[in-house]
Amino acid sequence: MRKLSVLTLLLFLLACNAYRPLVEVEAVPGGEWKTKVLPASPQDRSGDPEAGFDFLIHGDYIGSGVPLEIMLSAAPKMPQDKPYERNELNEGIPYFMTAFTAPNGAKVANGNCFTCHAGRVDGELVIGLGDSFSDYERSMVFMGKMMRVGMTMKYNKKKDLQPAAFEDFGNYFRRMAPKIKTTQPGSNPAFRLAEACMMHRDPEDLTYVNKPLYEMWDYNIATDTPPLWHVKKKNTLYYNGVGRGSMPKLLLQASVLGAPDSSHSRTSVEAFKDVYAWLQTLEAPAYPKEIDQDLAAAGASLFSEHCSGCHGTYADEGDTYPNKVVNLDVVKTDRLYADYIRQSGIVDWYNKSWFATSEPKSRFEPTDGYVAPPLDGIWASAPYFHNGSVPTVYQVLNSKARPERWTRSGKSTDYDWEHLGWNYDPEPKKEKWTFDSSVPGYGKDGHYFGDKLSEEERWAVVEYLKTL
Repeated sequence: MRKLSVLTLLLFLLACNAYRPLVEVEAVPGGEWKTKVLPASPQDRSGDPEAGFDFLIHGDYIGSGVPLEIMLSAAPKMPQDKPYERNELNEGIPYFMTAFTAPNGAKVANGNCFTCHAGRVDGELVIGLGDSFSDYERSMVFMGKMMRVGMTMKYNKKKDLQPAAFEDFGNYFRRMAPKIKTTQPGSNPAFRLAEACMMHRDPEDLTYVNKPLYEMWDYNIATDTPPLWHVKKKNTLYYNGVGRGSMPKLLLQASVLGAPDSSHSRTSVEAFKDVYAWLQTLEAPAYPKEIDQDLAAAGASLFSEHCSGCHGTYADEGDTYPNKVVNLDVVKTDRLYADYIRQSGIVDWYNKSWFATSEPKSRFEPTDGYVAPPLDGIWASAPYFHNGSVPTVYQVLNSKARPERWTRSGKSTDYDWEHLGWNYDPEPKKEKWTFDSSVPGYGKDGHYFGDKLSEEERWAVVEYLKTL
């Protein structure tokens, strides 16, 4: 039985991973908007950062999960990184998993936020960095079936607590599994996961419903995972600024993978006020190598002239960040992800749901553009663009240098310190870890703003970006 239990767990781990209008519109000839500032919503900033971090790594916000004894049987096979101290129940549990007690008293385990938001660069695990080495290219349908078979074989539904504690997670995993297979390594299907789970939740009380409440595309569009340290600067969440209103509510969306109902979510959202407070303290990692300060100073002037209007300023006396969304026809990066969200049934569902109708309120409001992100820690967060199609910072600034297909080794130590990003083979001889920008939704084009720079200016900007 141990062999089946370990397999079940390993299969599970692969899965884890008030209205105000737009203002300050910058228009172009003909009346079309070029950029818009997404305004801030009132936020509760009274949370306790220390309590928030503890809830992230020990809290029960997912609500249900795999029996803890299955997790513990597999623990020796798991990564042994220990980036933070764990409580007694979580001793021996990987950093990206959390053990907790389900409402019926069963001990269970599930993924936490660091399943996706802890990544490696140069061999070091960085808490808050998006994991660009996640791989969802294989179908999880068989995994879901094996999980249910394993539960049936190991536990008695009438006598044991574990089957009931697993039921909600099992239901949503079964619905989610066929929807999140990706076509690119490192891409994260978080939006699709939420979409597939919410589709089977009653919007008022978040309980499970068997019949889907809206339709989804068969085609999956995934994204690069953004760093968590950007949250403290942002007025909205997600690449096209669709997430508005209460940040604790928006951040709680991962709970739809297993939370039994809105009563559980009401408790969790209070704790996520503390999580939001912790995110206000999270800082980007400093660039660990030597920086040419004279070249960086020249780059700072160029950045201020050409880039800061959208990406903000970074100075000792304090940063500024404008929270601008850039029109799709202006930024010209692959638009399929933004177009997909605008037509998705999740938008109407969300705006009728517990998330939007109870305090503190959040809502979904898509835009026809992508939000220019903050650039703190940009050196560490390769690959680039919302779809992860560009391997280095240098190529963000030089569109002609971007490869059509590129293969990286899959090792976080294989880092390009000159161009800032991943070393890669531009003529792939294998498929593993190969990104293909010709696949719909994953194009490398757009963001041509750096093309106007000379080569010397471009390298100066790259050097400056190391300082952020």
